[in-house]
Amino acid sequence: MSFVMIIELLIVLAALYVGSRYGSLALGAISGIGLAILVFGFGLTPGTPPTDVIYIIIAAVTCAGTLQASGGMDWMIQIAEKMLRKHPEHITFLGPLVTFFLTVLVGTGHVVYTIMPIICDIALKKNIRPERPCGVASIASQVGITCSPIAAAVVAFVTISNANGYMVSIPQVLMVTIPACVLGLMCAAIASYKRGKDLDKDPEFLKRKSDPEMYAYMYGSSATTLDKVITPQAKASVFIFLGSLLIIVCFAFFQMIHTSSGETLAKAVNLPKMNICIQIIMLMAAAANIMFCKASPKKAVAGAVWQSGMVAVVAIYGIAWLADTYFGNYMEEMKQMLTGLVTNYPWSIAFVFFLVSVLINSQGAVVVAMLPLAYELGIAGPVLLGVLPSVYGYFFIPNYPSDIATVNFDRSGTTVIGKYLLNHSFMRPGMVSVIVSTIVGTVLVKLLY
Repeated sequence: MSFVMIIELLIVLAALYVGSRYGSLALGAISGIGLAILVFGFGLTPGTPPTDVIYIIIAAVTCAGTLQASGGMDWMIQIAEKMLRKHPEHITFLGPLVTFFLTVLVGTGHVVYTIMPIICDIALKKNIRPERPCGVASIASQVGITCSPIAAAVVAFVTISNANGYMVSIPQVLMVTIPACVLGLMCAAIASYKRGKDLDKDPEFLKRKSDPEMYAYMYGSSATTLDKVITPQAKASVFIFLGSLLIIVCFAFFQMIHTSSGETLAKAVNLPKMNICIQIIMLMAAAANIMFCKASPKKAVAGAVWQSGMVAVVAIYGIAWLADTYFGNYMEEMKQMLTGLVTNYPWSIAFVFFLVSVLINSQGAVVVAMLPLAYELGIAGPVLLGVLPSVYGYFFIPNYPSDIATVNFDRSGTTVIGKYLLNHSFMRPGMVSVIVSTIVGTVLVKLLY
């Protein structure tokens, strides 16, 4: 690497670091400062913003936002809560599965904010150390992103892979990521099952419990959605949403099936590209929720799902454009430096994905920014599919909103950030989950494809 190349890389990393310190919209906006320095200061040719992925995210979060506005998401949470309260003794395993599959359905991990207080409450009332289910459940809410047919990370992986000659479909991706990630989460739950001291043997918890005010705070109320009235329109919006997901998966299968002439069924019936199909179907579902399920547009855009999705759009827009500008201008140099490593150990790209995720707090942005580089380096598509779970690494530094919120939801005080920052409640389940999921994903790809 030349001296100028190193300086420019430091500018990219500095923009990502500063953006992560401010959080939210700052990730994308401050990336714009780095982009300006590279283009106007160093004369690099601007890269290309990831418009296809951005359009899909906008359509998907608009649909999910109307689902929330109609009350449909409350019904989904209520069903999940009934299952959890029916089997409270298994909360360390069932809690993460619930947050995982909610993310798979909705496409964003921010749905965890509604169910997490319930998981904490169930654990505490069952005298189970809340840190055990809560730590894994927060991790699971983010792991589900690489398993959702409408999540940016999955759609971006398929779109970029197809553009680079690896003709993989959304169902093929999910056939790898879902079993790999579920197994990883269950291993994380096992690793957390007896984590920390039991509540009746924890001196810090017992001290809090002995304080009448603190006792009232911890046990005085129950977090629940069971008292919410679910309207017929709310239930209808869930069926509309699930129906749209089913149609998307069916269209994706059309991309896989070949006719006798050798062309795909999608091409034979003149279907547009998958990214266009997703956008059309999601917008139609959003319109149906507004017109027939009383989903207020104002309430939709004010909801957490829509707002967090728009933040993701800005983050991916700025981060991916910045990364594409830097790597696009130095692709030959990158190949010379990394070709030997990735030729002998192609799976080592997983470490790159993980480290970049630690910096930028977005799995979709990691895929959009780093996957083109991986293909340019000559790494085979099946290898990249196998290591896809490694794009989640932002639990490493506990500054992500879902982790911070989980700490606050746990009234027992057992779920913590830690005195030394990295000794927090999410490190063990996060590392176990990602490592196991990546290994299992790599094995599954070899077996399936």
